[in-house]
Formats: sequence, C-alpha cells, structure tokens
Amino acid sequence: MNEDFVISVRDLYVNFWISGTGVNSFKDAVMLFGRQRALQKKQVLKGLNLDIKKGECFALMGKNGSGKSTLLRTLAGIITPEKGSIQIRGTVAPLLAIGAGLEHELSGYDNIRIMGTLIGLRGKELKESVQTIKNFSELSHDDLSMQIKRYSAGMMARLAFSISVCRIPDILIVDEALSVGDQGFQEKCAHRINEMKAAGTTIIYVSHSLTELKRICTRGACLENGRIAKIGPIDEVGMFYEQSFQ
Repeated sequence: MNEDFVISVRDLYVNFWISGTGVNSFKDAVMLFGRQRALQKKQVLKGLNLDIKKGECFALMGKNGSGKSTLLRTLAGIITPEKGSIQIRGTVAPLLAIGAGLEHELSGYDNIRIMGTLIGLRGKELKESVQTIKNFSELSHDDLSMQIKRYSAGMMARLAFSISVCRIPDILIVDEALSVGDQGFQEKCAHRINEMKAAGTTIIYVSHSLTELKRICTRGACLENGRIAKIGPIDEVGMFYEQSFQ
C-alpha cells in the first residue's frame, strides 16, 4: 500500500441476496422449496478500485442504487465483501444513515457510552465526552435521558453526528447524514468538519447536493451501476454527474 494513501481498494465485489419470487415469510419459502429459487444474488459493487490520500476530502456521487452507500458501509466494516481487498490506515468514524448504529430502545446517554466505547473512548475520556457530546448536540438532559426511538430525525442526526466527531478521527465517513438538521446545526457541523480537515482528517462524503460537495471536497468519483464511471477533480466529476441526468 502506497504510504500516501489511507484507503486502498482493489477489485472489490459486494453481493446481496434478494427475494426474486415474492417470498415474504418462512411459509412462502417452504412452499416454494424445490420448485424455484427463493433468493437471487444481486451484484452491487463490481470490481471497484479506489485510492484515497491522507488528508483528502473525497466526494462520492451517483444516482440512487449506484452503490455509494454500499461502498461506505464496506469501508466502515459493516458489510463483508464477496471478493477483493480493502486496506485502511487509521481510525474510522462512520456517520451513515440517520440512526444507523444507534440502539433505539436505549437512552441517548446509553448510546453515547456504547458508541463512545466502540470508537475507542475509555475511562475519564469517555466520561468527559458525554458532556462534550451533550453540549455540541444541544440536546437537553431530558432528551438524552429518554429512549431515542422517541427522537425526531433531527434529534437523532444531532446525537449521531456529535458522537462521531467528539474526537478527531483519522478518517470520517459521512453518508447524507446532515440533510435533516436545521440550518444552524448544519452550519455548526460544517465548522466542525472544517476543523477536522485542518487537523488532517481524511473525509469521504456522500451527498446529492453538488454545492455541498464542492464546498467540502477537492476530488471525487461518480458511481454508475456499481462501478466508478468518473474520477478526478471535484468540478469535473460534478459536471459528469450533472450530465448523467440530461
């Protein structure tokens, strides 16, 4: 792996098993057994290759279903690839779909402690981070004391983002997670991301907002049908992405 890169992906294939026969229950599967295949393999990522440099802010674009979120989840270790290799240098803080990774039956405080432990916080650092996250999220003590299944999407976004950025990671992965926050909190998040950029964090950012991607990123890739169709400077890739809708 080249020392300039913190992420190096080679010949990456990811497959999902999907229902091809309208199977909605175990009974349906039993009734169909021996007559036709209940599940079919769908290839989502197809021989993808990608290198991202240390400190780079990299955008991922593409239409719905192109494989962006699957790639991010694979980089975050949530999805195991069928084939290929992924090399990552450093700690990864994934900020994926709203609520992803949070335990909805537990309180905000419980989620802070659990997620904080998962990203490597221990002892005094974890205890201090609870207050840091509370302050950044602007959620009240009562909010954090109740089960997060009672949260609005905006409250959940505040909590998830605040946990992910309470310490500066080597790599931050962001997947459309800031689109539901109010304008004030979005600006606060943008400021925190800029702080992380200045500190040398590598950022991989997915958004359907080209304006937002151009504000944050310098380089990017556009995915089409599980493959990289275009990679390069953000303006060139952005233009390619816009032309795909024409």
